[in-house]
Amino acid sequence: MGKMDAVAARVAAGGTVSFRPSGASMVPLIADRDLVTVAPVDPALLEVGDIALARVAGTTYLHLVTAVDRAKGRVQIGNNRGHVNGWTGHSRVFGICVAVNGVERPGARDRVGR
Repeated sequence: MGKMDAVAARVAAGGTVSFRPSGASMVPLIADRDLVTVAPVDPALLEVGDIALARVAGTTYLHLVTAVDRAKGRVQIGNNRGHVNGWTGHSRVFGICVAVNGVERPGARDRVGR
């Protein structure tokens, strides 16, 4: 189990987790090793532009919600560089990023739940 899978398991169990993800795919929203806080989410409330912790095709990402399909209960996940990871069902969406380096993400706390 990788680091992101371990975080996803803790969030899926109801925990709010702060950690420092690595990589540059979310710059400038999240830079390499920024401190992010992820809380459980009600996936039905996600909006385009939210940053979600979700599993897509076997990989867990902390990436943007790029599209929402409420009728099919799924969201599309992609990075901040234009790459789309794919669609995933609500059951594979674990959390929402509520803060980066202590700065709250607008509206994110309104979608916390489970």
